[in-house]
Amino acid sequence: MEAGTAPEQTNGNANGDGAEKWVGQAIKRLEDPRFITGTGRYTDDMTIPGLVYMAVVRSPEAHAEIVSIDKSEAEAMEGVVAVYTAEDLNLQSGIPMVWDPPGVDINTPANMPLKSGEVKAVGDPVAVVLGTDKYGVVDAAEMVIVEYEPKPAVVDPEKALEEGSDLVWDEFGTNKTHEWALAGGEDIEQAIQNADVVVEQRIVNHRTAGAPIEPRSAIAEARGDQITLWSSTQIPHITRFLLSGILGMSEDNLRVVAPDVGGGFGGKLNTIHEEVLACAVARKLQRPVKWTETRSENMSNAHHGRDQIAYVTLAAKSDGEITGVKLRAINDLGAYFQILTPFIAELGFPVAGGCYKIPAIDLHFTGVFTNKFPTDAIRGAGRPEMTHWIEVMMDQLAMRLDMDRLEVRRKNFIPADQFPFTTALDITYDSGNYEGTLDKLLEHFDVEEFEREQAEAREQGKYRGLGFSTYVEVCGLAPSRAVGPQGVGLQAAFWESAAVRVHPSGSATVYSGSSPHGQGLDTAFAQIAADRLGIDPHKVDVLHGDTNQGPFGWGTYGSRSLSVGGEAIARASERVADKAKKICAAMLEAAPEDIELHGSEFRVKGQPDKSMTMADISLAAHLPPNELPTDIEPGLEETAFYDPENFVFPFGAHACVVDVDVETGKVEVVRWVAVDDCGPAINPMLIDGQVHGGITHGIGQALYEQIVYDEDGQLVTGSFVDYALPTAAEVPMFETDRQETPSPVNSLGVKGVGEAGTIAATPAVVNAVIDALRPLGVDYIDMPMTPMRVWQALEEAKGKGSGPRATEQGRELGEHGQGAAGSGPTSPDEAGGAL
Repeated sequence: MEAGTAPEQTNGNANGDGAEKWVGQAIKRLEDPRFITGTGRYTDDMTIPGLVYMAVVRSPEAHAEIVSIDKSEAEAMEGVVAVYTAEDLNLQSGIPMVWDPPGVDINTPANMPLKSGEVKAVGDPVAVVLGTDKYGVVDAAEMVIVEYEPKPAVVDPEKALEEGSDLVWDEFGTNKTHEWALAGGEDIEQAIQNADVVVEQRIVNHRTAGAPIEPRSAIAEARGDQITLWSSTQIPHITRFLLSGILGMSEDNLRVVAPDVGGGFGGKLNTIHEEVLACAVARKLQRPVKWTETRSENMSNAHHGRDQIAYVTLAAKSDGEITGVKLRAINDLGAYFQILTPFIAELGFPVAGGCYKIPAIDLHFTGVFTNKFPTDAIRGAGRPEMTHWIEVMMDQLAMRLDMDRLEVRRKNFIPADQFPFTTALDITYDSGNYEGTLDKLLEHFDVEEFEREQAEAREQGKYRGLGFSTYVEVCGLAPSRAVGPQGVGLQAAFWESAAVRVHPSGSATVYSGSSPHGQGLDTAFAQIAADRLGIDPHKVDVLHGDTNQGPFGWGTYGSRSLSVGGEAIARASERVADKAKKICAAMLEAAPEDIELHGSEFRVKGQPDKSMTMADISLAAHLPPNELPTDIEPGLEETAFYDPENFVFPFGAHACVVDVDVETGKVEVVRWVAVDDCGPAINPMLIDGQVHGGITHGIGQALYEQIVYDEDGQLVTGSFVDYALPTAAEVPMFETDRQETPSPVNSLGVKGVGEAGTIAATPAVVNAVIDALRPLGVDYIDMPMTPMRVWQALEEAKGKGSGPRATEQGRELGEHGQGAAGSGPTSPDEAGGAL
């Protein structure tokens, strides 16, 4: 393995059996030529004759009564076609929340596309302006005069739960949205009472943004009773289903199309106000309507992720064996609910015990309303939170026991020979070999050598740290029966669909219900179909994201596209191949069971000279010759729906090395080694790409990125100037390797990897920084570990810190949600002497 190198591209004939196999090959992404030549087609690239542009008038207040709205001046401006408020559009329903857990009441407020009465968060939409000029509507939106009567803003979720707190929603009489608990195995309190050591830690997993480079955009066109919506979305079929209810339209009169989508990371995993408004206005005006958000709108009004305060208690014996873990989590959900908002924190519960054999697990979640924009799924969605605290706590336990961190992990790993393994929460991990990924990681990373370098560096006043993360995640949403109404209570299903059509010339079109947004799934899906059809993947066209093409699909999220959507394609392709064998058998006067697919040939077993290509067979299927029996239907097309029986559980081991400048607090990630196991690789190059991006996302959260609201509920980080994403300059060359432990859940043996790097990364960074600073008396720092926060922790450890910590802007640093994102100051002087 070489640092930062891409896998060599190879062609077929690589599996050693003489037959071409495309699965497993690192072929270049089939979709990339149009992207790198600028011919991709994104929503904002599109235009339609008669188009009008939509700008949204948004609230500058975090919590206020709407006293009046005067739109007369805006309506009089040149080029303005209309200005609408909630009263004008009279929509009867808003964005639905679909989690209805058995036995749990959730306080669920209405989430209307345009607000009336009160606004509850900065950026709440109160009116829309339509006009013929893209920039003119923005100017006109500023002329809509809205009078507000401000009310107290609720921003701290723990204070929001206190008796007498100001309320976000008076109608509920509390800021608590719901409580949800789950426990399994032995009694947790008994485990804590009998433990030799109990480690407790309060861990903040702060609010972040998805921050896709392509902002959200939508175009709606109404023609009679029909509406077509083009949108930068991860879920076109779900959006059509929800829009039909919100707009009161028959689903067959709605078409939703997701063209090329420039990144999502969960941030496009919702049906949004602006999609509803574009459709409603297009129907009202009978003109096409386009809306494309600004970066600031994306930061303020695309849902955020994480925002959890976790109180974790870990019980263990003196030899490091863990006997129980207890979580009490408070989740800041914002002012409203998106589709899954209250469920996201709980979504990670299947892996609450991590890679470890823990006999008692006890989880309790409390959701809280605040005057912020809602949280929902951002890359990992609940699993990064679970992995972060369990992996941070493993290091804290090792530190308390003065044991080696890896020894503590190995002592508690679920052994490879115990899979499938059922956890204390009655969750069955499909397959795993956690010792294997850690062993392979250590083949690439010499810990003893590092420790020598670390000791030498400390003698020179340089502080270098090493952090590990041995993670397991759950992905592959479905199965519907576990996640749906009769399971945890989501009012949805999670199977996936595929249709495979072979054309008369022998090329194929694959229709997938998944809806990729940059992951390279066109390539992976083509490889899967190509092997089963005996054709080149370059002759497989993968279509997705159009509700008028192919069967219904549940979209792309939760690292489900390959293990659920890919398996559906494999099954549909197998059905096509089975029919192709029948046709081939008839043409070659053989029995169907004697036909085998060998590379690109369907041939009679033992008689390789008697063969047909898929092109030969497909031509016969479409232009039936006399040899073809009449009981074989014409055409070569099959559809499959796949709902797995279990989740899949990818895992891996990551090592992070950081240098910490103790004079400035600045952290630099200098090395990263990752060994991941997501089952057999369909395309190793795509896996490396996902791992690289995922780790970068995690480093961003650990060191730089944070959505910050001030004490008045105003968004402080409204642009990429304030919300600092890591660039190539902030990350090292990643060293990656793989282990392949097949999943028994699907025929491909695959798991997911789109979120793995993000899930693994944050605890590795935190553990590395703490490892570097432990000699200076620092044993824990919450993320983001900006220079100021690290420097403040160092000063406190020296006994120089006094009074409350300050944010990078100089305000008091509260226990939650305050502070700033970004690389921060690089010296105390630059920080403005906040302490």
